Amino acid sequence: MNVPIDLVPAIVHPARQYRMAFQVGAHSARHLRRIVRTYLQLWEMEELTCAAELAVTELIANVVRHVPDRRCSVLVLRLPKGLRVEVADSSPTVPTIRAAEPFEERGRGLAIVAAVVDDWGVDVSAGGGKTVWFECAAVSSEGGAGPSGRDASDGSAGGTRCRRDAPM
Repeated sequence: MNVPIDLVPAIVHPARQYRMAFQVGAHSARHLRRIVRTYLQLWEMEELTCAAELAVTELIANVVRHVPDRRCSVLVLRLPKGLRVEVADSSPTVPTIRAAEPFEERGRGLAIVAAVVDDWGVDVSAGGGKTVWFECAAVSSEGGAGPSGRDASDGSAGGTRCRRDAPM
């Protein structure tokens, strides 16, 4: 059935966040990348897609590898000037960036996250567990402020941007 274009409801105010709790598996990162990409398109922040997809993949891989029950919750949140993604789990182990040996197959995930996002961190929960999060700032002609409005002109934030059409 064909529907006249003027009868198709428009998305006037897309949701400002997405939250889901689940047990992650082999294909979870792929599905979360699609969700993040969809929200970034709705929020007209497509320039953050590459960095956000890579970072969320690394955080979910850490849950798969290091959280015994593989349960976590994910929050994708639109900030005034960008995006914040949080992955919370029940493990008390706080992840840290470490120097991987040249031929090690693991150990570079958080270094990659730190390289492609504007800010990231870990919040330890009082009742156990933790939330690992990252923020990406939308490209703005104004400059200066990061995604949450903090000034990042001191060089403390400002991860590398990548584009889908850029040569790899």
